[in-house]
Order: sequence, then structure tokens, then C-alpha cells
Amino acid sequence: METRVSELFGSAASQKCASPAAGARKTAKNGSKKYKNRSGRYPKASNNPPYLPPEVEEGNIEYKLKLVNPTQYRFEHLATQMKWRLQEGRGEAVYQIGVEDNGLLVGLTEDDMKASLRTLRRMAEKVGAEITVLRERDVDYDTEEPHRIAEVLVRKVPDDQQFLDLRVAVLGNVDSGKSTLLGVLTQGELDNGRGRARLNLFRHLHEIQTGRTSSISIEILGFDSKGEVVNYSESRTAEEICESASKMITFIDLAGHHKYLKTTIFGLTSYCPDFAMLVVSANTGIAGTTREHLGLALALKLPIFMVVSKVDLCTKATVERTLRQLERVLKQPGCNKVPMLVSCTDDAVTAAQNFAQSPSITPIFTLSSVSGESLDLLKVFFNILPPLSNSKEQEELMQQLTEFQIDEIYTVPDVGTVVGGTLYSGICREGEQLVVGPTADGQFVELSVCSIQRNRSGCRVLRAGQAATLALGDFDRSLIRKGMVMVSPEMNPSICWRFEAEIVLLFHAKTFHKGFQVTVHVGNVRQTATVEALQGKDELRTGEKAVVLFRFIKHPEYLKVGAKLLFREGVTKGIGQVTKLQPAALDQQH
Repeated sequence: METRVSELFGSAASQKCASPAAGARKTAKNGSKKYKNRSGRYPKASNNPPYLPPEVEEGNIEYKLKLVNPTQYRFEHLATQMKWRLQEGRGEAVYQIGVEDNGLLVGLTEDDMKASLRTLRRMAEKVGAEITVLRERDVDYDTEEPHRIAEVLVRKVPDDQQFLDLRVAVLGNVDSGKSTLLGVLTQGELDNGRGRARLNLFRHLHEIQTGRTSSISIEILGFDSKGEVVNYSESRTAEEICESASKMITFIDLAGHHKYLKTTIFGLTSYCPDFAMLVVSANTGIAGTTREHLGLALALKLPIFMVVSKVDLCTKATVERTLRQLERVLKQPGCNKVPMLVSCTDDAVTAAQNFAQSPSITPIFTLSSVSGESLDLLKVFFNILPPLSNSKEQEELMQQLTEFQIDEIYTVPDVGTVVGGTLYSGICREGEQLVVGPTADGQFVELSVCSIQRNRSGCRVLRAGQAATLALGDFDRSLIRKGMVMVSPEMNPSICWRFEAEIVLLFHAKTFHKGFQVTVHVGNVRQTATVEALQGKDELRTGEKAVVLFRFIKHPEYLKVGAKLLFREGVTKGIGQVTKLQPAALDQQH
């Protein structure tokens, strides 16, 4: 795959898609409909077999034929089963009512369905959860009385955390409407067509003046246990949103302009997003950095979905041309994705469930931030979108030693030095003693965590995978920089000047050879490194693989074997994986 990803990194000018002939338009249009119907779980026509994939023991999806008047013993067993499914989905579960364990869609009569939903509601109350009926469907059987199946979302916040948190990185070319879309989603008010909705997201004066994002900003969108949107529309503060939301979508708004590419890459590698949302303007199509951002998301193996914005500015034919262009890029050998156009609530539910299970499916939304067209479909998608990792993986990470990656550093009046970032592993509590480093001379310095905040509200305990800001009191800010880590003193962290990585050169104008300098991104580490050696080769060309020895030029860094690596220098771009570290002690002996 990696050799083909390079096609996405070429210059935009050389890869403009030619407009297809008028005769081909009809075919492409029919093709997109074919995908839409094929990817739906519930076929609209009765020519598809009426079944789902068989139920699996793991995961958060449960099939139930019916739940009519269960005995007390049976009810207790059902409630315990619901607890297990909620734990597997980290607070969310989906119940399919009227479906056998082998996936056959049997359906229930209206009375049986009402009785089953009443029982399900009682089960949810027993475990402290709430239920929302996502959709109901008729099953096409030759019976006098109609039979229906129902899909129900059960949501309960786990006792040991405030809310379920999913991070979404927002990518796309400059002027594609990324910040405006986030402003509309998080503020609850439509845009006026001149960028009013995005003003609250900007952090600098020059961003307001030019209308272009140059820094990374974080925005939140909440959903309560019934699936209702919780945002700033009712003059809520961030603390109120966190209190009333049981699920939180954290948007990482990244820069679209090529000038700020290093900031965008840093946001993708350092902020550990779960998903990527690629925004494409309907009137310009795939232009500028769109291909490059898509390539970055693919290189980091992020599940990606697309949003075609500004459909209110275009004719239907222009929107269809942009959709065909997207489909063509997604089906390229470098992507191998299955486009799925979302045009109704049913599609949005299906897309959210299939998206997390199958990495090849790419939902595509067409919407407008000015008219509000299809915005509700995107909200339904976010509401149902399940987490990627299950509870078992989360517990394994929490049992490891504490490791917090530093992405941002602030000085706050009356508080002192504050660092923002993500807890990669372990658990961090207020008052905990940690060490931070590596410093310029490769040392780690002791410090104490005074207080913790998540989404601008206080938090006593931080768990693996969660993003937060930590107050360090009067700790000297000059000793900290982005790219450092705060770890448990027992960890004995390994730092290095030199490291080996297996790389693929995605794009390079000439040849890549010894002595070449590139900016390396590994997690939250961003530093210039020199190529010291290429194993078995004198030089590399576009698309070739090699094991390369890099050396940082400024100060040593904390790296891990197996970490994903991106490097760039001008038009040169490559991806890879760290395979071997040379401890800093060896370099000092040299």
C-alpha cells in the first residue's frame, strides 16, 4: 500500500482530475447509488437476504428475538448481560430486537415489540442506563400481521469516568469550511455565509483578519444519554457541557494552508485522534492540500470520513461532479476505500456502525453550514459512532506505568506553569510525583502535579488515552518544551540521539542520500534529524523502501520501538516505523 500512497502526495497541480464526459455522469451517478444500497444493513427492497452477520460474544452488539414478560431469574441474567455489553462498548451498546442469534431477521408483532421495549427499558434502569430507539423496520414476510425489528442504543457513563470521549481531527484544504462547520456544530447557530460561526474558534488576531486557521484549536460537542446534542447554544459553559454530556466528541481543528503543514502534521501525530474528518468544498472539489491530508491520514492508519461542504453555493451537477471526483480518489489502489454516500438518517446509523467495524468503508456527507442542510445526519453519525478500543485494551494500558506526552505549554496567572497533552499509559492523580524530560543534556527533572483539568473542568484522576491539562505550580517553564514526556520515576526511560527506522519514501524530487536533513515527527516529537546511513543502498528514490539511521541535531528525545514516523523537507515526504534505538549513553562514549 505504502508505495501507492505516494500518488496522494504529489503536487496538486499535476493531479487535477479531468471532467468526465456527459455520458459517463449517469453511470457514476448510478454507481454511487449502488454503493449506498449495498452498504446498508437493512435493504430497502426485499431482494436481499433478510439477515445480519451472526452475533459475536465480544463487542457491544446484542441480538434479542423478544423480551416479553421474562421471569425474575431471566431478568437478572438479562441485566447482567447488558452490563457486559456496556462494558465492552465503554458505556454504549446496541440491541437488535426481533433478530435471532444467527442474524435472521424474524421481526415481532406490534404488541410484542412494545412489551420487549418496556422490558429493555427496565433492564436499562436496573443498570443505570438509558435507551434510545435508533430505527424500526418492517420485515417483508407473507403474514397478515406486520412484523418489525428495532435497533436500540443503550448508553451509560461508566462509574469510573465522566463521559466517553472520542477525538476527531478535522482536515481539508484552505477555505473548505472546516472552522465554520465546527463553529456551527459546537455553537448551535448557522453561519451567515461570511464566516461569523468560525470567529469563536480562532486563537490569534491574524486568523480573524485572514479567515485562515494557523494553529491547533480544540472544540467540544456533547451528547446526553438520550442522544440529544449538548453544546454552547444555551449559553452553557464547558463545565456544564461536561456535566450533562455522557458522550463527548473532541474536534481538533487543524490548518489547511500549505504554509502551516508542520502544525497539521504535529496535530495528527501528537494529539492521538481516533478518527479523521476530511472536509472538501463542493465548489472547488479536490484541490490544494486535500490529497496531502488524505495521504497523511492513510499513512497514520486513521479511519477517515468525508464531508462535502458549501452545497448551498453550487448546482446539483457541481456537487455530483465533486462526489464522483472523491469516489475516484477513494477507489485508487493507494486508498482502496468503499465510498458510502449518506443521504438519510438510516444511512447515518448504518455508516456509524460499519465505519468502526470495517476500515475500508468511507462515509461521505453533503451539507451546508449556512442553510443547515444535512447537518442533522452528521450529528446522528457522531452520536452513534462507537469507540475504536474496547474496555480490555483500555485496562491493559491503565495497568502500565504513567506516561504523559506534552503538546502545549502555558503560563497561567495565579496558577503557574501548565502543560497540555495526552496520557499515553497508566493513571495520573493530583499530587503525583513524576519526572519530566529529556532536557538538552539528556536528564529528567522531578516535579509534582498540582491539579488536573479535562475540557476546562476539574478532574481528580486521569486515565490512559485521555487528554488533559496539568498544573505544575511554580515549576520553571524554561525547562519544558513540546515533545517532552512526564513519566513515572520507576520507568527508567530510555532516550536516544540516534535511531533506526524502516521507511518508505513517498515523494522526492531527486534522490534521498546520506547527509540529507529532514524534519521528523514521531508522536509528540518534532525535530530536525540528519540521515547518517542507508542500509545496503547509497540513495533512495520515490517509492523505495530502506532501513535508515537518523540522528537528531539539537537534543536527545524519548522514543519507543514500533512508533509511527513521518518525515518531511520541502516536497520530500516519507513514512515509516522506528525499529531500533541507540541509547544516548553510547553516543556520549563516542
